[in-house]
Amino acid sequence: MANEQMNMQDEPEIIYIPDEEGNEEEFEVIMKFEVDDSDAKYMMVVPVEGADEDSDEVYAFRYEEDGDDLKLYMIEDDEEWSIVEETFNTLVEQMDGSQLDD
Repeated sequence: MANEQMNMQDEPEIIYIPDEEGNEEEFEVIMKFEVDDSDAKYMMVVPVEGADEDSDEVYAFRYEEDGDDLKLYMIEDDEEWSIVEETFNTLVEQMDGSQLDD
């Protein structure tokens, strides 16, 4: 389904995203992936501050890398959102299954 590029590093990847007031908020990248038949790249992030193990607050963005610059784009199209959500859920299921096998 997806050309997965799992972020399985020892140290989490942290990015900073400005809020509506211009204050930078810290997010941990939990997964990056590409959807088949598309050049689009996606990342799933969770807020670092106030995050706990039970939190299910996950944000998805389409992104482009331009050298050291990272450009994030909100996913506003319902069809695109459905594809990203389905791919994310499939990858999580695969990860959960492989962790049970270990």
